[in-house]
Amino acid sequence: MIDLATLDKYDKEGMYKVYDKWPEIANDAYNFEHEPAGFIGIDHIVFAGMGGSGAIGDMFAAILSKTAIHVSVVKGYTLPKTVNSNSLVVATSISGNTIETLTALDTAKQRDAKIIAVSSGGKMEKYCNRNNIYFRKISQYHSPRASFTGFLYSLLKILEPVLPIEQGEVNESISQLKKLQKVISSSNISESNHSLNLANWINGIPLIYYPWGLNAAAIRFKNSLQENAKLHATTEDVIEACHNGIVAWEKPSNVQPILLQGEDDYIKTKERWKILKEYFQEKKIDYNEIFTIKGNILSKLINLIYLLDYTTIYRAVLSEIDPSPIDSINFVKERL
Repeated sequence: MIDLATLDKYDKEGMYKVYDKWPEIANDAYNFEHEPAGFIGIDHIVFAGMGGSGAIGDMFAAILSKTAIHVSVVKGYTLPKTVNSNSLVVATSISGNTIETLTALDTAKQRDAKIIAVSSGGKMEKYCNRNNIYFRKISQYHSPRASFTGFLYSLLKILEPVLPIEQGEVNESISQLKKLQKVISSSNISESNHSLNLANWINGIPLIYYPWGLNAAAIRFKNSLQENAKLHATTEDVIEACHNGIVAWEKPSNVQPILLQGEDDYIKTKERWKILKEYFQEKKIDYNEIFTIKGNILSKLINLIYLLDYTTIYRAVLSEIDPSPIDSINFVKERL
């Protein structure tokens, strides 16, 4: 186990202190006086962003999955060829300087798409001001990945007119975050801390299994393990894995399966979970199960992300690693 002194020793920039405040940041962001976007006639929404900003796009894709609106998540330079004047492009760059997202933003303007852009400033703010594009400036906390709830809940308010989610559901998700905060934050460094227990269990390469509806949480967990804990990690859809990935378990390895499961997973998905766990038990492969809470899709996903993100901070500190530096990413950006 660790203590606050150990957290402060290795988490030199205090990332954990921002995560301790995630529920309050979410609440402040949602209740800020953001002007909701009044776009009409939209049949296609594109969320463009990389890294932590891309994870926000994954969240909205899940929220919009049961609507008739076509949704695309772009993590790169190019927009789908179907983007036109009936499309809404939501460009998110927390730093404001993400070259891929800036390129997508420029393409959206050329195609006369409707645009919403959000960042903490940078080149994106200047571009939008020059071109009279709907822009909202949102504060960054510590780093783009730690700023997740601030940007997510700001966009929930901005996109309110086109989202199939009620204000009460958003408030429910914040309330659930507050409950989880008491269990996983630095105020509860004990054996009852679920994030710390999972961090202690991880000692190899995590392989995160998920059903399609929890895709956003699985990808975010993988990314945070890589950025914060500096660990190799991968994800697999549980159904697809039963057609290929499961064969890799026939050979011993230091890979550790983590099973992200929903309380209301599709009945055939639950059947697959049961078979997969039976296989692991027969092969004596140790695995860890993480379940969503009950509630709406936003509550389920944001609670999973909070629990799993905090796990990566604890894993970094247990490995005596500072979770903040991202030297490898900077290596790439400096050469672009």
